[in-house]
Formats: sequence, structure tokens, C-alpha cells
Amino acid sequence: MIETVFRSEDVPVEDRFDRWRELMRQCTAPLELDSEYREDFRASQRLLDLDGIIVWPTKFQPVQFRRTAKLIRQSDPEQVNISIPVDGTLYVIRDGHEMAYSPRSLCVIDSSREIEVRTTACQVGIGLDVPKALLPLPGDGIERLCRYRLSGREGFGALLISFLSQLARDATCYQKTDGVKLAKIAVDLLSALITHHLETDDTISPDSHRRILAMRMRQFIRENASDPGLTPGSVAAAHHISVSYSHRIFKDQGTTIAAMIRRVRLEGACRNLVDPALRNVTVQTISTRWGFASHSSFTRAFHAAYGISPRDYRQQDGVGTRTR
Repeated sequence: MIETVFRSEDVPVEDRFDRWRELMRQCTAPLELDSEYREDFRASQRLLDLDGIIVWPTKFQPVQFRRTAKLIRQSDPEQVNISIPVDGTLYVIRDGHEMAYSPRSLCVIDSSREIEVRTTACQVGIGLDVPKALLPLPGDGIERLCRYRLSGREGFGALLISFLSQLARDATCYQKTDGVKLAKIAVDLLSALITHHLETDDTISPDSHRRILAMRMRQFIRENASDPGLTPGSVAAAHHISVSYSHRIFKDQGTTIAAMIRRVRLEGACRNLVDPALRNVTVQTISTRWGFASHSSFTRAFHAAYGISPRDYRQQDGVGTRTR
């Protein structure tokens, strides 16, 4: 994984817009860019190269992007771009029709088609660029997808945004050699999103199906960790698979469902224990809030994971404590 970082404050004022424009050319198809703020342009952007799959968290002042027929003739990387507004709205014009994309929606852009994109306020977002050849796209698939305003609040869209957001928040925990693995996850999730909307599910490989199912189960556990009734059986039932098959899926991930549930609950309890707003909430109440059957079982699990009691962890504010 290769990371490039741009911050406008690190660049002379007169060079900021041109320097950012150059960075944009590295992570997407060539575009015409303009901005009313170009004389003192403010932007920050990271470019994460995951073995040819590009993820680019970004923040910038209002800009107009245009991909023209001339630019397409000059250079077409044959890629799909997924633009995800986090804060601010994207206005996209295709074939004379404008569509607005609000936060947590996914805009599909085809590098082979003319397009105009504009923002009217400071924009925060995440971009993902993937070669078309890696995706399960039937003949008219990309054209059909570009008509959709895909949701990032549920289903595969939510999983994709969750993965990209986590990667955008902190890439330092990954090694350079992890780029290939991260690229595979991004392609799997985007492929699942595409096939879901195009109803071509048979184009995804069995391995990809299992990886995607594991991600959906992990997300389900995170969303329901506080439920004391959350068990390996309830997780399997929610995904319409047998408990034995769910165990095989998590075994491939190097863990178990029970261990995953326990870890997510402990991490939630850790956050509560050092939250100043919850200083007067008892340890027992926090353990109950996070689905532990008893205070003693919580204490044992906590000590086994962190080598310290929950009470001592709270007194130390969690400094220097890591999961074993």
C-alpha cells in the first residue's frame, strides 16, 4: 500500500490549486477542474494505492469537474469511480440531466462517459477507483448503474462505506504488503453492490460470497452487541445459514463468532469506562449495557483480554492498555 498526502497549507498559495489538480490526475480519469477559490485554494487529500485500487479521502472547497469527449479520446483508464459525499452534496450532470447526491449516497461514474460534477459548498468525501475489468459488469451494466443513486445507509452500500471510512480514518495499522488484501475486500464489496442492483448475483465467486457474508455478520454483531440475546445461533439465524456453516466462515477469518461478540462488547465497555460523561455510571451498569450476563463474567473476560480489572482500567483512563 502506497500513501500520498496533500495539504494545501504545505504549498505556496499560488501553487495550491495546480498541485491539487495534479494529485487528482493520479487517482482518477483526467478532468477539467475549475474553482472560484483557485487563487487561494484549500484542500486536503490522501491517496491510498491498494495494488492498483485507489481510495482517496478528500476535503476541498467548491469545485467544478468536467470530463469531456476530448479528454476521453486522449486518455481512458477504463475504470469505475465511486464518489461518496460525507459532508456536502454532489451535483452530477449526465446527458443534460442533473442528479443530486447527498451524504452517504454513492455516485457511480464511468471514465468512458462525459460528465460534469459540481459542489456548492466545502466538500468532504471518499473516492474509490476500480478498473472495470475487475468488476462483474454485463454489457450495459455500467450505464444502468450510473442512473442509480445508490444508498450507503443499508446493505452492501453501508458495508462498502464502513470499510472505506475505517480505512480513511487510520491506514497506519496496515503494512505495505496488506494492499493486496485490502484491494480484494474493496473489489468484493463493490462487486456485491453491483450484482445486487443489477440482479446478476451468479457472477460473484464462492470465495467472494463467503468474505462478503463474513463482513455482513461482523457488521450485524457491531450493531447488536448490546443485546444480551446475541449469540452465534442468533447471528447465523439472522443471515439464514446454519450455525455450523457460520463457524466455518469465521474459522476462515481466524476467529470465532463468540470471540467476535466478546471483543466488540469489551471494546464498547472500554469506551464507556473512560468516557467523562459516564464517570458516575457504575461498572456493573456498563457491563449490563454491553450484554454481559453478569458482572463477574464481564470482569473475568475483561481481565483475560486486557490484564487489568475494569475498575483499574477506568482509574488509569485506559492508557497503554491493549487487547491480548
